[in-house]
Amino acid sequence: MPENRVDRSQRIPSGSESANSSEAMISLWDLDLKLLDSSKKFKKHIGLASRNEMTLWEAYPLLAKPALAELIRQVIDTSEPRTIRLDDPRRGKCNVLVSYIRAGLLIVETNGASTKEAPPSEDDEKARLIHQATHDALTGLPNRRQFSSALAQLLPVSGKIGPALMQLDLDDFKPVNDTLGHGAGDIVLKLAAERIKQALGRGGTVYRLAGDEFAVIQVSPQGAFEPEKLANALVAEFKKPFMVNGISLFVGVSVGVAIAPRDGNEGEQLMKAADVALYAAKQEGRRRARTFDPAMLIVVEQRELLRRSLRVALQHDEFFIEYQPLVKPPSIVVGFEALLRWRHPTLGIIPPAAFIPMAEADGLMREIGQWMLEEACREALAWPVHYTLAVNLSPAEFLTQGLTDRISQTLDIVGFPAERLELEITEGVLLERTINNLDTLNTLNVLGIQISLDDFGTEYSSLSYLKNFPFDTIKIDRYFIRDLLQDTKGQTIVRSVISLAHGLDMQVTAEGVETQQQAAWLQAEGCDRLQGYGISPPLSADKLDDFIRQGTRTQSAATFDEFHASP
Repeated sequence: MPENRVDRSQRIPSGSESANSSEAMISLWDLDLKLLDSSKKFKKHIGLASRNEMTLWEAYPLLAKPALAELIRQVIDTSEPRTIRLDDPRRGKCNVLVSYIRAGLLIVETNGASTKEAPPSEDDEKARLIHQATHDALTGLPNRRQFSSALAQLLPVSGKIGPALMQLDLDDFKPVNDTLGHGAGDIVLKLAAERIKQALGRGGTVYRLAGDEFAVIQVSPQGAFEPEKLANALVAEFKKPFMVNGISLFVGVSVGVAIAPRDGNEGEQLMKAADVALYAAKQEGRRRARTFDPAMLIVVEQRELLRRSLRVALQHDEFFIEYQPLVKPPSIVVGFEALLRWRHPTLGIIPPAAFIPMAEADGLMREIGQWMLEEACREALAWPVHYTLAVNLSPAEFLTQGLTDRISQTLDIVGFPAERLELEITEGVLLERTINNLDTLNTLNVLGIQISLDDFGTEYSSLSYLKNFPFDTIKIDRYFIRDLLQDTKGQTIVRSVISLAHGLDMQVTAEGVETQQQAAWLQAEGCDRLQGYGISPPLSADKLDDFIRQGTRTQSAATFDEFHASP
């Protein structure tokens, strides 16, 4: 970058030195597009008497438009001069000749008022096509093609600190599209793009890669911590709400940071490092920035190991089921919820939260869910005939074709009564295909299967679901039960849900009951069923007989401790 000083050998010509000085306004700009010097006529026309400095965009606002700004960048990059025609409502029509010189940019403006309106030149059309090919149509940001080109030009580097790459992914953007429509989603994307640009200032260039994915290239950061500071500033900006059609929406951002050459000195290497850091940010709860650390690769490698192992887990009989009792207060066992578990041959027990999203993403949940339903129904045949079996359906499984036929056939093959089966779905399922979901739920209802709305209150909680979908039970999420005795707001919410459900002829199950005090409070408020470690932890199939033989009384504290301490 040249120093921001005028090379006097290329100073602006005075009136006697330029034959066109009476017509032309001449200005010289550095490569940061700040004014270095100008002719008297330019100063007078622009009104520089009371100003010490000016940017090119202030002098020529039309040049800040994406298509014309791209032409300015091309002049700098190629050193080829270009004439740009401007039609400013305030200043009239003019032509500006933009040339690259050693000091920066030389701009010569001539009056174009007398020029007839002409069709777009070949250069103008070429510039328009180039802009379309290199910019995102929605946000106007440079696109993936321009991002790849810019990264390739910057790498490799030989210094200690090269460009920093940030991968950005919007958090909770999908619910905006699902609940408010893609029009609202487009508005959020455009607002997000502007918010990122404002936060960056001159600190970097933002690109839209795809969907809600953005990238930032920060060229020549002053220190290793500067990109982290900038990334945290971006996260902070996205803690503010977006206003869309009068509605406040909270869409956060997660950021992964990688710095060349430390984290990679080729484009693909640096992108992989930033992706790994972004994955770490999301795994730690989203709405945060993480800088790449080689230790993160261990987590990614473990995840890939799990992914490969998951594909053969069913064939190797590594899945098993545990059952958590469902109790009618004060102490009557009415059934069990089946909970899927995975025993990895080398890593041990893998929690469902770690492998079920993988199975959904890889299209494995249909096969795994089918196995779980059939296995649980077979084991439930040995229970008392009035006990129900609750089985979770993942969103990926629920949305597959032929679900109701498969469930009906499974019940026929096993010989398990449909009225003893309770299928649990989450609110997120209902956002995908409303009409098909309604048909599926109605068909299951006709078969006599009970339907439970799981994790109520933690996602969208639209009351229209309760009106339009045939649920038998609402499950209050453990989030509202955890601090129930101390949280008066939580108590009000739980009371309201119980009252609402009963008014709609639905039952209520409270999850996450940990203490007898919580159980007593819920019983007093009319909650129909309780579930949680305060009743019993999940039990393996070989311990169910002992539990059932205890009759209708709940477990004593000693028995609870015994089961809780079991591996």
